[in-house]
Amino acid sequence: MRFQGKVALITGAGSGFGEVSARRFVQEGGRVIIAEMNAAAGERVASELGAAACFIRTDVTVDDQFEAAVRAATSTFGRLDVLVNNAGVSHDLKPFEQISSAEFDRVFAVNVRAIMRGSAFALPALKAAGGGAVINICSVGGIRIRPNLAAYNVSKAAAIAMTKALALEMAPYKIRVCGINPTLAETGLTATFVGSEFDDAKKRAFESGVPLGRMATANDVANAVLFLASDDAGMTTGSCIDVDGGRGL
Repeated sequence: MRFQGKVALITGAGSGFGEVSARRFVQEGGRVIIAEMNAAAGERVASELGAAACFIRTDVTVDDQFEAAVRAATSTFGRLDVLVNNAGVSHDLKPFEQISSAEFDRVFAVNVRAIMRGSAFALPALKAAGGGAVINICSVGGIRIRPNLAAYNVSKAAAIAMTKALALEMAPYKIRVCGINPTLAETGLTATFVGSEFDDAKKRAFESGVPLGRMATANDVANAVLFLASDDAGMTTGSCIDVDGGRGL
């Protein structure tokens, strides 16, 4: 029970990596704030987790809403120990010259700005708890660039750099900041990344390019989240773990 008495705030926890991470956190004794923009999804996960979870509708690009989610952690559960910046978006596959300013700004608002602002909002609560961990879901796309995903790839490279920058600034408060670089997994963003329906043929083609021969799963990512958030990783900060089956090599 690595998280007995601990509280986590997980953005985008209504599905995918965030949902599985929230479930695993509760299974290991913790309590969790489900910070999710999709109310139906967030309420479903919180309801299924019972008294150990609290849903608050959160658009991570709106400062007031992110700050309210942090307040919900302290007002509902009395503390905050872990922030998981999991919410992420992409644009459709297209050449860089076709990516609009609005698309670019949206991708950076969710994938980069929200990490910095959310960490700033969480800082007082994490300090009050005597330290803690911030885990950022970055991407193998931030280290191995793919065509037609320019804004997404660059946003994830920025998220990796943000992880390192925050690690340095938050270390004096005993707050560790780490990142995770997943490869493609079957989530709500899969169709966006592949550009069309992800059928068995496309899945086999993708997996043929992964040294370990398969896609990532939400549980693979959750394993890394829980490790980095736990005392088992007590001397690890500023690091980004690749959960990619060797895809980024």
